[in-house]
Amino acid sequence: MLNSLISVIIPAYNAEKTIQETIESVLNQTFTNFELIIINSDSTDATLSIVSQIKDERLKVFSYPKANVAVNRNRGFKHASGDYITFLDADDLWTDDKLTAQYTALQSNPQAGVAYSWTNCIDKNGKFLRKTSHRNWSGDVYSKFLLDDFFGNGSNVMIRRELLTEVGGFDETLTNAQDTDMWLKLSAITDFYCVPKPQVLYRILPNSMSSNVLGLEKSNLEVIQRSFAREKAKELQHLKPIAIANLYKYLCYKALTAPPGKQQSVVAARFLLTAIKTDISLLFKPIIFKAILKLTAMVVLPANWASKIFQKLPHLSNTSTFLGYEKTT
Repeated sequence: MLNSLISVIIPAYNAEKTIQETIESVLNQTFTNFELIIINSDSTDATLSIVSQIKDERLKVFSYPKANVAVNRNRGFKHASGDYITFLDADDLWTDDKLTAQYTALQSNPQAGVAYSWTNCIDKNGKFLRKTSHRNWSGDVYSKFLLDDFFGNGSNVMIRRELLTEVGGFDETLTNAQDTDMWLKLSAITDFYCVPKPQVLYRILPNSMSSNVLGLEKSNLEVIQRSFAREKAKELQHLKPIAIANLYKYLCYKALTAPPGKQQSVVAARFLLTAIKTDISLLFKPIIFKAILKLTAMVVLPANWASKIFQKLPHLSNTSTFLGYEKTT
């Protein structure tokens, strides 16, 4: 049964702190018939040196000028020989049964072109932080993705090669939301299948909460517009206001989780007002008190003071509840 070749593609830029552990999580897979393609994006640290010391005939390394993750994933795909394609970020990890479970799922469900698993979040030391949404949705999931990128990362899926070719790879013009755009393109043409167990460990680093929230806003709005313009969404236009409301709840969470600063607080305040405007029910949720309190601290206190307060009062300053208010229907 395990005869098909799987291509694992890891884009890497200055990933010296995590790349070895990430590669080891691939080499430890129970499914062994894979090729591991590392796309080194002009790293200036020890990334390339670390990778070069790993001796495994399945490992292939290619170096290119620095580019965004969409470009590097597409570069990896051009080198891939597998019947199935997977992607893994250079700081994320897989459980050792990830490839086997997803491959088996696609073999057992030929109508599905994409298999995915659940994700748990870890910190820089690999310690469990929280689980993600853990949605168990299979079949036609296009309407689900219109409202929420329930994968939350690009290290999750296994894709039949011909489908990735059909959709033209990742959109290299997007500065953010390339993953969401890809899942929508794929779910417009094929069924998805869920492997209902956590097999992806998504690493959240101290400064990885997207300081470029304005870029996130722009790219995600563009993806929403193009996704609702597809023929697939002709009968789903009533979901568009919900999709925009969900986006601003997510952006508000991102902005409030980023390092404190007055400029950041102004952006977070705009996102919060837009989130309330698009979903007035937020006014009656406890999260609003937390958000306003955190915004006030970000505005009136020096950044280092605000950071210390948030660290000492994590339950009071935790605004991840915004993600729980995203509507899925």
